[in-house]
Amino acid sequence: MISSLRVSVPHLAPGVGVAVTLGLAASFLGEHYGAPTMLFALLLGMALRFLHDDERAAPGINFAGRSILRLGVGLLGLRIAMGDVAAVGLGTLAFIAGAILTTILVGVLLARIFGMQGKFGALTGGAVAICGASAALAISAVMPNSESKERDTIFAVVGVTSLSTLAMIIYPIISNAIGHSNVDAGIFLGATIHDVAQVVGAGYSISPEAGDMATLVKLIRVAFLVPVVFILAIIFTRGTNEKKGMIGLPWFLVLFAVLVVLNSLVSLPEAVTQ
Repeated sequence: MISSLRVSVPHLAPGVGVAVTLGLAASFLGEHYGAPTMLFALLLGMALRFLHDDERAAPGINFAGRSILRLGVGLLGLRIAMGDVAAVGLGTLAFIAGAILTTILVGVLLARIFGMQGKFGALTGGAVAICGASAALAISAVMPNSESKERDTIFAVVGVTSLSTLAMIIYPIISNAIGHSNVDAGIFLGATIHDVAQVVGAGYSISPEAGDMATLVKLIRVAFLVPVVFILAIIFTRGTNEKKGMIGLPWFLVLFAVLVVLNSLVSLPEAVTQ
């Protein structure tokens, strides 16, 4: 095993180095210009697409796009504690669950109406319903391989990131125009805007109370990532030639659930959760 690791690390290092450098650059640009980091990452990735054809970089880039990506999805569990879920009450929880279900079903229905595959509708609907780009990447990770998978995933990520940016600006204006209370505004923003950071920005632009509620509702939407991706993984593998083991709970969702439980039982340092 050690000898295998010694062989694989030099083999993967160039591509992983490219991915890490791109990620750091996107993070810097996102913080500097106040725009979504994911959007900058996509643009930089498109500009550096030629590196994937380099035989030295390709293995590491593929490793980053699969294993490291899935690890990142699993680490989202550090954002959630079970106490957060209980705090919103059964009524709000049922509302969030219903909104997620109907959004995904509408995505599948619209895909069928426009002559596209149902899995594309599930991908885009799940991205809108749960947590934007992170959900799109998690759902894509359990989708069967196809010629359109990469294109569909990029479309979903770009679309949901762009719409979330617009929503961060427009939805607080709509909420104020409707006359929402701080709590209602927080629920509205947390249940509709896709990216966590943009929910935080929109919520606190109204008031601290609205920001707290928006963040809480949003994190509960993120908690639905595990059951939704698990169910979609089962649906995607039905009628395919995928191995039966793929129907089991993906390891990154197990990690997500374990970290939620850990974060619920132990007070973790902020440096760890960040």
